[in-house]
Amino acid sequence: MSAPHIVDSHCHLDFPDFDDERADVVQRAVDAGVTRMVTICTKLKNEPHVRKIAEEFAPVFYAAGTHPMSAADEPLASVDDLVAMSQHPKFVGIGESGLDYHYTSESADIQKQSLRIHIQAAQETGLPLIIHNRASDDDMTRILSLAYNDKPYTCVMHCFSSSSELARVAIDLGFYLSMSGIAAFPKSQDLRNIFKDAPVDRILVETDSPYLAPPPHRGRRNEPAYTAHTAKIGAETFGMDYADFAAQTSANFDRLFAKAAGWTP
Repeated sequence: MSAPHIVDSHCHLDFPDFDDERADVVQRAVDAGVTRMVTICTKLKNEPHVRKIAEEFAPVFYAAGTHPMSAADEPLASVDDLVAMSQHPKFVGIGESGLDYHYTSESADIQKQSLRIHIQAAQETGLPLIIHNRASDDDMTRILSLAYNDKPYTCVMHCFSSSSELARVAIDLGFYLSMSGIAAFPKSQDLRNIFKDAPVDRILVETDSPYLAPPPHRGRRNEPAYTAHTAKIGAETFGMDYADFAAQTSANFDRLFAKAAGWTP
């Protein structure tokens, strides 16, 4: 019997960790039931390489933006550039963008400027915004909410590991929360409780590979095939059968990433 179908909504297949076996990594994911993967470009100068990966592998889609930890070191993105990139048939999201005050608080101002540009691109294209947030809940809440009140947009809080307060704000705005390997770590019960309080139709799963491998692979390189390990913990968290949870999160992905859902070769 084949594995239940599931989606890895956030990975980084362009990273050097995969250079020697990218085709094998994609095939292992497919064999594990991962029907689609969204590989994320974190520096716009790398967009051509990421785009090529999406073009090479049928199950792979891509998104592009400037990661907040790179915002001070990379040229500031423009709305026009992001909108132009979004015309590619396999470009399905804006980002990842956001705020990271844990490692790069000194660049907070430029991070906020960059985030607002990405929000505007999401508003103009109708594609979902992909948010990275670390140690910046207050500013994130304010910026996302004010922008949404100005013009609604869709969004996923990627690799969500923030506060219950930010989770409630995101859900109230109609956004989605994504479970990464962090949610599968034994000591992450408080985080699992936050997810449990959210509607299951707003939950995605991801690997963020090559980072954050879930048990039993923790401490080693992550890859999209391991999506199921996190999703099985997600199923337990919501009191669901794994196949039902996989189907629910796949349907959630289709709703948010409608362009990916509608793509045909």
